[in-house]
Amino acid sequence: MDLKVVIVVVCLCALAVTSTEGGIPKCCMTTQTNIPKRILIKVYKWEIQRSNGACNIQAVIFYVKGMSKPLCAHPQEKLALSQLKMRMNQLQQKRAEKRI
Repeated sequence: MDLKVVIVVVCLCALAVTSTEGGIPKCCMTTQTNIPKRILIKVYKWEIQRSNGACNIQAVIFYVKGMSKPLCAHPQEKLALSQLKMRMNQLQQKRAEKRI
């Protein structure tokens, strides 16, 4: 084979491999329930994974400070997180009022 043809084939193969890796979504395979409050307090970002796309299950993906991997939780845990954040805000407001 001609050297130019070999180089073109290798480049096309490398391009195909890198473009398909970028298209593979990262999905939660399982979810956790009853996540401890000490972990929920450290959540700085969350996303909802829907089951109608490339992923098979619904999940809430929590990004937690100090954890290298995101935490996949049952969708009901989103409610627990919002309740916890609301309660913490109420406590902070009460503490601020006491200082005044």
